[in-house]
Amino acid sequence: MKLICTQASQVLGARLAGRLGVETIDVRYSRFPDGETALVRDGTDDETVIVGAVTGADALVELLLLIDACDESANTLVLPYMAYARQDRRFRPGEPLSARAIARAVSTGVDRVIAVNLHDPSVLAHFRVPAEHVSIAPQVGAWVAGHEGNDPLVLSPDDGAARFAEEVARVGGFDHDYLDKKRISGESVEIRPKSLPAEGREVIIVDDIISTGGTLATAARMLLDQGATAVRAACVHGVFAGGALLHLAAAGVAEVVCSDTIERANSCITAADRLADALR
Repeated sequence: MKLICTQASQVLGARLAGRLGVETIDVRYSRFPDGETALVRDGTDDETVIVGAVTGADALVELLLLIDACDESANTLVLPYMAYARQDRRFRPGEPLSARAIARAVSTGVDRVIAVNLHDPSVLAHFRVPAEHVSIAPQVGAWVAGHEGNDPLVLSPDDGAARFAEEVARVGGFDHDYLDKKRISGESVEIRPKSLPAEGREVIIVDDIISTGGTLATAARMLLDQGATAVRAACVHGVFAGGALLHLAAAGVAEVVCSDTIERANSCITAADRLADALR
């Protein structure tokens, strides 16, 4: 087995190769004069693990080209992050099932897919090869457990992510709950934990993805008003669109961390260990 990765997953790819004790295949990336992506990989005739997060159009094209360049071997695709995965249903006639389109595209040329914390695991049905879903909630929980905070309250942003928060909290036996929205008036909404008060406690809000961070910022302000000693946030996929990190800092969030499924400066959690277990 050898490992090869796209530019979007260099850090995770190197970490995963180290956990597995396998060689990495060198790839040289460049662009044609018209801006199209070009790549050349070194030779391999072994089973190949391809690691490539789909973070946007360029990353998707690069991944498709890399899969095609490895078509001589049996390939497993590790998909740390899958853009468009949340567009898994049609709300109006004529809309695409974007999750299905991406899943079908990356299925060609591989024999197996391993995806990390899909927003909805039902997306796995759209791949045309055997596909499995792994969660790094325990790794997020290990970060929480290693934090210096005392008796944190682990919260998910809504009841839909409550199971993820439960998995995170289980690592350290922490209290967990989810945020509940209550409309006070036509213009006013209150956000507070459903069952466990935040007063006098450090709160860590956890989720599979932080995109714009708008709801999280609003919740943080209210939790601090309700007496939380500090609010921090941890997620698997740090998209952080539209200045999300600055919005969260302005709302009083003391720290925001993510994993290396999307490689950021604040990627304090790695998916490499969980992926190595799945590949073994």
